[in-house]
Formats: sequence, C-alpha cells, structure tokens
Amino acid sequence: MSGSDREKLYELIDDVKIAMLTTLEPGGGLHARPMANQKADPDGAIWFLTEKNGSVASNVNANPILSLGYAASGTYVAVSGRGTMIDDREMISALWSEAAAAWFPKGKTDPNLVLLKVEPEIGEFWTFPAKPIAQAVGYVKAKLTGEKADDIGDNKKVAL
Repeated sequence: MSGSDREKLYELIDDVKIAMLTTLEPGGGLHARPMANQKADPDGAIWFLTEKNGSVASNVNANPILSLGYAASGTYVAVSGRGTMIDDREMISALWSEAAAAWFPKGKTDPNLVLLKVEPEIGEFWTFPAKPIAQAVGYVKAKLTGEKADDIGDNKKVAL
C-alpha cells in the first residue's frame, strides 16, 4: 500500500453523497441503511449524523464493528472499521447542513442528534473507466484471448 492509494481511497469516498452503513443487529443479523456521507477528518475518521435513540446507535453501542459501502459511476469502495457514538455539539454544528434538516427537523440542537465516528481499519476500492468504449475494448479483449480483462480498471486493498 502506498500513501497515494490511501489518498485515492479517501478522494473516492469524498465524491460519493451516500454511504451504505452495515451494522450487526443484536441477534447477529446484518442491517444496512443509507447514510449521508461527510468528508473524512484529517486523521481519516469518517463522521455521520444519526439519532441517539435509533438503530445505528443501539447496534454500534452493542457491537462497534461495521462496514461502509460506496458506489458511483465506475467507482466502488468498501471500508470496514469500528464505530463510536459521540455527542459533540461543536462537531455536530460543523457538520450540519440544510440537507440534514430533512432527517432532523428540530435542527442541530436536537438532543436526539449525535455523531457516529467511524475509524476505518481496511478499505478496498475498484475503479473502472466511465467510457463505454473502454469497457467494450476490455470485454472484446477478454473474449478473444480467453483471459480475464484485468487491465480495464484498478483494484487496491488499503490498510487505514
């Protein structure tokens, strides 16, 4: 892993508006839900606004292991790590946007509003050319040679 792979992973995350957060339910099942993505902080932690009395908080408090999934045109990122619930009014204010009001109509001072801090441990990304012609060339090359088209995209696993 190079520093540039880590930087690329975070750049890819920053470009996606919605992350799929998966936590473990008390009975051991998986629960995935969309969360509005925030930019990572300088230490690499990823933050989300959520409800103090919601399923995210109860699941993370019971078992902090979680995963995040991101997808955009030609880009896919998976991150696994640990979550912590944080009640920090200053950070909530810094992350607040008018779009958040759709989920938190009482505003950033809502006492039920808290933060989920995700500390990533491992990340992996896949990028593919957005242009259909590049994908078609890879497909044709694979069909003609009988070998996997491994030169039409990029895949890296990154320790975070």
